[in-house]
Amino acid sequence: MRLLSIILLALLSVNAAQAQDGRHKVIIDDEGFALMHLMLLQAPEVDVLGITTVSGNVWANRATAMALRGLEIAGRTDVPVVQGATFPLLNSEKQTDRWESLYGKLTWKGAWMKQWVETTAQSTPPYFGPTDPVHLPEGDPTTRPADEIAANFLIRMVRRYPGEITIIACGPLTNLALAQRLDPAFAGLAKELVYMGGSLNPRQTLDNVSAAQFAREFVNTPRREFNMRFDPEAASIVSRSPWRKITIVPVDPSTDTQRTKALLDRMAKAAPPQLAAYIRAMEPGFPLWDEIAAGIWLDPGLITRHETLFIDYNTQFGAGYGDMLSWHRAYRPDLGEQPADVVEAIDTKLLETLMVRLMAERRKAN
Repeated sequence: MRLLSIILLALLSVNAAQAQDGRHKVIIDDEGFALMHLMLLQAPEVDVLGITTVSGNVWANRATAMALRGLEIAGRTDVPVVQGATFPLLNSEKQTDRWESLYGKLTWKGAWMKQWVETTAQSTPPYFGPTDPVHLPEGDPTTRPADEIAANFLIRMVRRYPGEITIIACGPLTNLALAQRLDPAFAGLAKELVYMGGSLNPRQTLDNVSAAQFAREFVNTPRREFNMRFDPEAASIVSRSPWRKITIVPVDPSTDTQRTKALLDRMAKAAPPQLAAYIRAMEPGFPLWDEIAAGIWLDPGLITRHETLFIDYNTQFGAGYGDMLSWHRAYRPDLGEQPADVVEAIDTKLLETLMVRLMAERRKAN
């Protein structure tokens, strides 16, 4: 009888491992924690192998604390958090100040942001240095990050699971560029790269104050987007790396979307209590930039218009520094640019429905 029990337990363990192996393996590379992370963590068909953090909207140490605390609130402390690059490859706060004195003010500067240039509905973020102590309004995490560097973690994972891992990046691409320079096989060992960044020609489509204020960034500079502008050299390296597949979500489809209070309330109503409180505390008014990246990967049927383009980013320190460059095949300079599936429009209602449904997934499982 004891032997039979041992055999049954072994079979159950094997079946559980096989079920886990059948899920889609993902690493999230980002500079914080928000709805995009929750979407992927809640999706039953997804196995989040880890979250790697990078400086962008906030410094990497703050992004790490946010990810750790978010995982605690979501009940997913099984997912490791690995801190990545604190600084871009070449760009810097002083260099950005110098650039602004020559070419004009940037709308958003992320970790270097001290004030909005114009009156803006969104709150002014507090300014911190790269090594300042971190204390979060939602409470500080009690868990700790993995004792590893993000670029090394990324390399280790794609070598452990060659051809199986999707990397979903929604911040500057510094960690991915470092991984590629450390290991030239890195990009080719991943299954695919999906990233939110770059900009073609976005225009305001929603009629409200927040939409108008976000759209003004692109009226005179339609090719500039923060994630890529923060570290253009990293963006260029990643764009010319030999990925099996690249999907890009530029700013363009986000102008049809907005993180409204009504959407947050719908998601909170579907979520477990602790997660619901976390969702309701989020500031409304922002476009669903990163959520689109997670959404179109989970359900490609959300895409209503897309195009294959060869992509790179401007690394010349001039007025177009960090701007997205794009070509159709016959016109590309052929300096290593890779073809990418660029998402230009999505079904917003379907995305919102997916976001709400995913918040209820773990409640069903319990």
